[in-house]
Amino acid sequence: MTYSIELREEVKKIFTAFLKQKKLRKTPERFAILDEIYSRKDHFDVDSLYISMQDKNYRVSRATVYNTLDLLVECDLVTRHQFGQSQSQYEKAFGFRQHDHLICTDCNKVVEFCDPRIQNIQNTVGELLEFEVIHHSLLFYGNCIKKDCEKKAK
Repeated sequence: MTYSIELREEVKKIFTAFLKQKKLRKTPERFAILDEIYSRKDHFDVDSLYISMQDKNYRVSRATVYNTLDLLVECDLVTRHQFGQSQSQYEKAFGFRQHDHLICTDCNKVVEFCDPRIQNIQNTVGELLEFEVIHHSLLFYGNCIKKDCEKKAK
């Protein structure tokens, strides 16, 4: 799903309602961070988001980026991942399909994939064990086989 005007307005409404419910200020910086995240196509860490905001001349502190990310995770607009020993990675969550991840242990590259059989397994396990599965996370760790592995290329 691309970052359409409709999606942009929907995530802004959700975030606005969340901030109101929590009695937090609706600052332009928070909404600029939300917009930057939903304009991205990749996973990101705090540093890359902060640098991207600086490159676009937004005056936000690193603390504001951290705090806003925490709020966006709390209201389910952003998902936080801990892939191995590296720092947390984030990705937009609203309006995007469930997917899983492959992580290269050499270069830390993250590849998303979607396989409908995983959803079938989730449904079957839930039924058999009388458990309502709300969310799942599946991570495969390994090594890039292609020669374009970022670590091997160096």
